[in-house]
Amino acid sequence: MVMGVGRTDRWLDEAEVRRIFRKGLDELQPAGKRLLFIIPDGTRSAPLPLCFRAITEAVLGVAERIDFLVALGTHLPMGEEALYKHLGVTAQERRERYADVGLYNHDWKSNLLTLGTLSENETRELSGGLLSLDVPVEVNARIMDYDHLVVVGPVFPHEVVGFSGGSKYFFPGISGQAVIDFTHWLGALMTSRAIIGREDTPVRAAIDKAVSYIDRPISCFSMVVHGHHDLAGLYFGDLYASQRAAAELSARVNIVWVDEPFDTVISVMPTLYDDIWTGAKGMYKMEPVVADGGQVIIYAPHIDEISYVHGKYLKEFGYHVRDYFLADWDRYKGYPWGVLAHATHVKGAGTYEGGVESPRIEVVLATGVPEETCRQVNLGYRDPVSIHLDELKGREDEGILVVPRAGEMLYRLESEREA
Repeated sequence: MVMGVGRTDRWLDEAEVRRIFRKGLDELQPAGKRLLFIIPDGTRSAPLPLCFRAITEAVLGVAERIDFLVALGTHLPMGEEALYKHLGVTAQERRERYADVGLYNHDWKSNLLTLGTLSENETRELSGGLLSLDVPVEVNARIMDYDHLVVVGPVFPHEVVGFSGGSKYFFPGISGQAVIDFTHWLGALMTSRAIIGREDTPVRAAIDKAVSYIDRPISCFSMVVHGHHDLAGLYFGDLYASQRAAAELSARVNIVWVDEPFDTVISVMPTLYDDIWTGAKGMYKMEPVVADGGQVIIYAPHIDEISYVHGKYLKEFGYHVRDYFLADWDRYKGYPWGVLAHATHVKGAGTYEGGVESPRIEVVLATGVPEETCRQVNLGYRDPVSIHLDELKGREDEGILVVPRAGEMLYRLESEREA
């Protein structure tokens, strides 16, 4: 059963949000329990300060213990100051009011617990025969210290799983590398365009299966966000039903339908993305509406790194279409599959035949990443100074689209809308 509110005509006010959190948390009967709240990092938009206040006001001093774990996946850990800002607390409040609240970053390489294994037969069935291997199900061992796990996070169209949220906060959110690599490469084999903005996908089925190995009660607050913190919806319930309710609303709130494709799309990336690894959402969410032979320009002068965590691999093999890697799989299969998947998602659809790579569209970085590095990783380069956004806005009839605060709204063609 799911409770909550979803709207398309106005955003939820603070009183509505607090009421849903209070009612949901009351259902958990928190007295004397140890509760772990699993939350997104700073690359996701959500009113986390409001959520943090609503949660702590409801259960701090009632539950035996309440802690927060940031579902980083393979992202960099959040520093103390960044985490305080993320949650909307000051250092003084942390010392005086929230001293007993644990704030933790997930580490995808340590403190992991192996819960079981997705067998070769299971992965073959889950992937429709695309992959067949044993995958150890590893998760942050901290979860075993609690009586109840509570996911608190937004649901958006997502390039790997279809829609984010729910079980994705465990895999890849607080998981080890094996499930991350399996699910991301499965998504790459199927391609982002085939998955993004669709709720029922093989990748979603795979991470749901992995979550079934967790023997702790799990609940979920799923948000549908517009802009940085406005809420169109907030749902509480079990992990799956809550996420599904939010995905249904997100499909109405976070997808923009257009009549014709564009020759040039300029994705203006907000500062919550600090490298191309995260800022590439400006490509994923726009690829469906770029015409064959067109280009996506990721405009982010503040970004000067390809990837803080995985840059060394990307600088070795670069960004390529899926079939480029498959054509020489013995060479590339030893690299982290999650990084290979990112490389194919950024490059987008295309072919590799007779030793010639032919991407469907061009991806250009107008960032602080040097031109030499862009060429090294097989992406286009444009000096951001040469781009005058004000002169490009309002020229949709000419095949040019400027997207402010790109990365969360998925753009799709009306011709692809399901009846």
